[in-house]
Amino acid sequence: MGRPATRPTALKDGFYIEIRNKGSRSGVKLYSGTKLQMHRAIKMYERSKEVMILGESVNGKFVDKEPKLHVAD
Repeated sequence: MGRPATRPTALKDGFYIEIRNKGSRSGVKLYSGTKLQMHRAIKMYERSKEVMILGESVNGKFVDKEPKLHVAD
């Protein structure tokens, strides 16, 4: 055990999604290097989890300000 981090972690350049249990308020961010990898991760989790598309991150900030909820087809 040690001291908790005081500074937020820096985001890599790439694409991010957040997966969470249905009805939950918090989730886990997943990083993908390319848009194709992001869509593969979405397909893997869309049936059992809620998937929020956070979008592309450049220089530690998201290009799209509003995340989008992915709805399974």
